[in-house]
Amino acid sequence: MAFRGWKRLLLVARQNALAKAWRSRKGGPALRWKRCCHWSAGKSLDPEVRAFLEENTEVTSSGHLTPEIRLRLLTPRCRFWREKPDLWPYGDPFWAIYWPGGQALSRYILDNPCVVKGRSVLDLGSGCGATAIAAVMSGASQVLANDIDPIAGMAMILNCELNHLNPFPITIKNIINSEAGKWDLIFLGDMFYDEQLADSLHHWLRTCIKIQQTQVLIGDPGRHQFLSHSIRSQLHKVTEYSLPEYTRQENNGLTSSSVWSYQPSSSSESC
Repeated sequence: MAFRGWKRLLLVARQNALAKAWRSRKGGPALRWKRCCHWSAGKSLDPEVRAFLEENTEVTSSGHLTPEIRLRLLTPRCRFWREKPDLWPYGDPFWAIYWPGGQALSRYILDNPCVVKGRSVLDLGSGCGATAIAAVMSGASQVLANDIDPIAGMAMILNCELNHLNPFPITIKNIINSEAGKWDLIFLGDMFYDEQLADSLHHWLRTCIKIQQTQVLIGDPGRHQFLSHSIRSQLHKVTEYSLPEYTRQENNGLTSSSVWSYQPSSSSESC
């Protein structure tokens, strides 16, 4: 099965396996990682996993909204674009796709660095780490990336290296419904793929805003699960981007992706 078909399976899987993991507070593959660590570049990565990721991904910056950011992704030139998915030895590689919601968030941060400059940022469901990388590039004072898959954490370290950045802290603990942290900003892209998870996000984000006055920005291309959820009535569209042709082809023809502000009482500020 070509990876194009596998990618469609990943889209469906986001509605069951990964969503279930978020809800049950379980991570991805059982690796001996601390739940929240700060790694140095080139350190703490299992050599075999590192070699596997480097061999089976391609470094690319084309076909996406952020050519400034280089990422290791699965592309048509990679073995697992054509290989059977069940031969992939780790959990489903959601991190190896640069999803359109994350692209929009990252583009917005790079275009408007004053949004993050000198502020603390939590990148929820970070995946490949592009949004966290954009925040660092734009001058955020503190960045924490969060993804429940430890392989995603390893990929983020590799992607930091590609962009000549020191790795930011990464946690693979499910922090949804935990005590609201003191973050100035929370970013999340492409997370509204399961109704129960969306409900949990809605409640937790609302708590973060109420207790910590956190600003929340959401990236999403307008998928049905997002637009039909009750949170939609409390969002303000900040900006919309036309997706590059490559991203359109890999996302069933989606033509645009938007950034939404979940602070309905606040007016959007321009930089």
